[in-house]
Amino acid sequence: MKFSFKTIFAFLAMAFLIVSCRTSDTVDSITPTNPNTEIEGLTKIKEITNDTHVIELYSKSGTTILGYNDIKLRIKNKSTNQYEKSATVSWKPLMHMTSMTHSCPNSSVEKVSTDGSLYSGYIVFQMPQNATEYWDLKIDYSIAGTSYTATTLVNVPVESKKTVNSFMGSDNVKYIVVYIEPKSPKVAINDMVVGVWKMQDMMTFPVVDGYTVKVDPRMPGMGNHSSPNNVNATQPVAGKLYNGKLSLTMTGYWKINLQLAKADGIVLGGQEITDTNLASTIFFEIDF
Repeated sequence: MKFSFKTIFAFLAMAFLIVSCRTSDTVDSITPTNPNTEIEGLTKIKEITNDTHVIELYSKSGTTILGYNDIKLRIKNKSTNQYEKSATVSWKPLMHMTSMTHSCPNSSVEKVSTDGSLYSGYIVFQMPQNATEYWDLKIDYSIAGTSYTATTLVNVPVESKKTVNSFMGSDNVKYIVVYIEPKSPKVAINDMVVGVWKMQDMMTFPVVDGYTVKVDPRMPGMGNHSSPNNVNATQPVAGKLYNGKLSLTMTGYWKINLQLAKADGIVLGGQEITDTNLASTIFFEIDF
């Protein structure tokens, strides 16, 4: 079979195109995560600097609040202007009171994605700052065997609605129960998320496993009526948050009365709502 020069040239050109496409596919598949894409939907809270890095703190709202805070951070190298992707990060929030210093419930800090530069965790501030008492956040991290640290003040103002309960249980253990979801409640059966921690010591607040948070939403301004189809909050997995259902039948002010109960049913805090007892001593408030 005879081949003309034009035919051979056409075959070579086709082979070159195939190799080029495959090479392009390979390059695209290892394109690093875009640092701007990583922070979509987030607003910067503040920047913290030391001699080597700028640490950027983010949340959806761009603020820190009394209660549950889902916080993201990333670390930018001052000399290269690049974000670090191989840091090991930990943090310690501290409340500086006139008579003592204590921490609060908080998670470990983990990378959001393997090839990204964003790190994530939560902090639960259980009391607000005031004129003389304040919160700060110490961030420790290491990169390639070198350790670094940075500390910043954190703004935790008073909230108009109650989302945090800190109380001594009937077992003489101090508990913290925090409202997390729904952030935007609706007239519907809402997915509810609650956090439960206990104070092991002034610096350690582990998640409580296997308990039940009983919920009884009431409208004090409407005859203290309740709502149907609420589901008490329980843990799907040990070490995690509690999930339940919150039924809201109309807009307005709701007091979500709570009871914290052990796995055997023993109530550690809060009271049942009756004709003579109109509110529990532990509760959340929402108004929408």
